[in-house]
Amino acid sequence: MKTAIQGIAAALICAFVVKSSARENQLLTDGWRFQKGDVTNASATGFADANWGKISLPHCWGWEEAQVTKNYYRGPGWYRRALEVHPEPGKRYFLRFEAAATVADVFLNGQKLGEHRGGFGAFCYEITDALNTNGQNLLAVRVSNAPEPDIAPLSGDFCVFGGLYRPVHLLVTDAVCFTPLNHASPGVAWLQSKVSANEAILDVTAQVSNGSKSVADRTLTLKLLDKQGKIAASESRPIHIEPGITPPFCFELKVRHPHLWNGLADPYLYHAVAELSDDCLVRDSVEIKIGLRSYYVDPDKGFFLNGKPYRIRGVCRHQDVWNQGWALSNADHERDLKLIREIGANAVRCAHYQQSDYFYSLCDEVGILVWAEIPWVNDITPGAEFAETTRGQLLDLIRQNVNHSSIFVWGLYNELRATTGDTHQLLQDLRVVAKGEDPTRPTVCAQDLNVWEGGKLVPRPTDPKVYLKRPELPKIPDLMGWNIYPGWYFGSPDDAGPMLDQLRYTSRSGGICLSEYGAGANPFQHEDNCQQQTNTVCQWHPEEWQNIVHEHDWAAIKARPFVWGSFVWNMFDFVVAGRNEGGVPCRNDKGLVTSDRQLKKDAFYLYQANWSESPVLYITSRRFVQRTNAFTEVKIYSNAKQVELFVNGKSQGVTKPDELRICRWAKSNLVTGKNFIKAIAYADGGLIEDHCEWNLIQNQ
Repeated sequence: MKTAIQGIAAALICAFVVKSSARENQLLTDGWRFQKGDVTNASATGFADANWGKISLPHCWGWEEAQVTKNYYRGPGWYRRALEVHPEPGKRYFLRFEAAATVADVFLNGQKLGEHRGGFGAFCYEITDALNTNGQNLLAVRVSNAPEPDIAPLSGDFCVFGGLYRPVHLLVTDAVCFTPLNHASPGVAWLQSKVSANEAILDVTAQVSNGSKSVADRTLTLKLLDKQGKIAASESRPIHIEPGITPPFCFELKVRHPHLWNGLADPYLYHAVAELSDDCLVRDSVEIKIGLRSYYVDPDKGFFLNGKPYRIRGVCRHQDVWNQGWALSNADHERDLKLIREIGANAVRCAHYQQSDYFYSLCDEVGILVWAEIPWVNDITPGAEFAETTRGQLLDLIRQNVNHSSIFVWGLYNELRATTGDTHQLLQDLRVVAKGEDPTRPTVCAQDLNVWEGGKLVPRPTDPKVYLKRPELPKIPDLMGWNIYPGWYFGSPDDAGPMLDQLRYTSRSGGICLSEYGAGANPFQHEDNCQQQTNTVCQWHPEEWQNIVHEHDWAAIKARPFVWGSFVWNMFDFVVAGRNEGGVPCRNDKGLVTSDRQLKKDAFYLYQANWSESPVLYITSRRFVQRTNAFTEVKIYSNAKQVELFVNGKSQGVTKPDELRICRWAKSNLVTGKNFIKAIAYADGGLIEDHCEWNLIQNQ
């Protein structure tokens, strides 16, 4: 055994010479067989699966029926795959599943490795001792998305598809490694306890697992490298690990005059490296990218990033895509984030569950703040089982994602109902868990508000809401968000401002955000002089009304600095089995972009004109081609200084956009037949132009 002095000397020497990692990460994408339904003995090695379907991951089921009908398959399905692994002495082998919806039972060579309950977090099992020495192994996974009373969400206005819808990894490590078994976390947590322009203090905890049968001595090295590869901070020390245990090792790193992660303007990321070495050879390493930043909410002035005002302009995102369900590729995540960036948003609420690690990483890279949350939606099952599974989902969320600099809050629930169980105790427990796991980030919740009459909040006798029946509930989380829909589910668009004023002091620390707001729209339904519908669960959702609602909402938000952030519901239309409104079945059509990501609705450009620095010039109601009124309003969203409108080549005058970036020409005259509408404006890059054609039909 090395003496302490020898160990320190070795650490000082090796800290700067180790260069490579012994860890391997193999994606198990192809070679899978799948069968929907339960199958007897499907975990057995000799089971015949030649007639099962051939699939690759990611894969999910349920979306096929959910897109067209109320009932979609919620039950079990089986996956099987040959796994060729020739185990080497001194190596450990792990299977890491990024997600499975919602209960997964994993078997290797007929031996059950374990069960994971919860459809959105990753989970990991060690398979070292279960591998066959000849290298031939059989992996079988039973996945079920059947409703379970102990697993959130128990309900919600979205679908719960089934399957292995995110990647599966085979990890190969040294016998002594940063453990991937701690809720499938990376094994190293970099907490930012204090960050300023002068200094950043990082409290780092590395959990090292000794899977061998003897005492292990290693050198543990932490390094923070800038983009030029220069060391901004480092520490190295010898460690001693008894066999079969996983002790935590705590470090404090200080970075002088750090380059801050500053949102969209400058999402600077350091390269953080944790290494375990032996005799100057790296045996294991975990590497991440980390941005150093600080933030807080002032109850009167709003959100501050790195000490400066930073109004959060956000959108909400569900993870399903038309004709794919939840089985998204990296390219799908990249496309979604590209659209979010294009609109000019600086934040995204990942509703209502933990989303892909890859998507969070993309947000780190481009400077998009993330609200990450667990799937506690609407209801609770009384008893210890639901509480325990929900705590497990929160631990999955935090431990797996604590190093993502883009994540700024941990969301604990969405729209709780005051109808089942004692929500207070579980919510308090979850807040304690979150603060214990990560004291650097606040907790947040989102509550709905559907009762608004005569300019004030009133209870429904038959359906009292949580905030009325249990007004102390919003005081439990650190921050509070409200889901309000004036002009859609209740009230009128003009109610947005008064509602925000009345909700202002409902949070624990003062100041609120809009966690959801908006209205539905079918982009192929249109109406002149559009009027509010008295019942939104109808087949008429004209695009013009969505525009009106968002114009009023954004005006109310913009005028109130105590609203520290807002999140449009929703960035994309998404599938909801059983919904039947707006002329399209099985769809929540409140998105700014259609569920196939092919069409941007008018309201997309309202926000782009207000949020984006790119030049915007957009004629609204452009798809309202068949017209019957000769005199019509033309409305344009633009961030140009002034806009000129032409109808059939004739100028209708020059107009300056108002504070909401809207230009209006009240009565433009159309002629019978085709009409060519054109707008021009001058931006920094020169002339920009938009145009469309409308057809005036003569009244018979």
